Amino acid sequence: MTKSILLVDDEPNILLSLEFLMRKAGYEVRTAHDGEAALQAVEQALPDLILLDVNMPKRDGFDVCQTIRANPLWKGVRIIMLTAKGRDVEREKGLSLGADGYITKPFATQDVVDRVSTLLAKER
Repeated sequence: MTKSILLVDDEPNILLSLEFLMRKAGYEVRTAHDGEAALQAVEQALPDLILLDVNMPKRDGFDVCQTIRANPLWKGVRIIMLTAKGRDVEREKGLSLGADGYITKPFATQDVVDRVSTLLAKER
């Protein structure tokens, strides 16, 4: 069965490039442009993994991550945070809120694909 990924970022160019890469790697892909839309997408169909930007309108990635982790029905969803905030304090915050990984922008596209495939190969 094909794994599904939800891409959440308010930058259209980043969404477009990530969507292309993830589809090319064989994943089913959906996108959301802000935190509210991300949570609505999760409610509609639970993805296997979310690539989640931190700085977004309406609800930031930290809030979205915390909301997802607070729902026991969504505990199996993997979350990788993507952000320009590379300081250790932001990284620690993301991981402490339940993110499975943290990638700093700008990132190498192959690194993102590799991290996604590695996480999805692990049992939760």
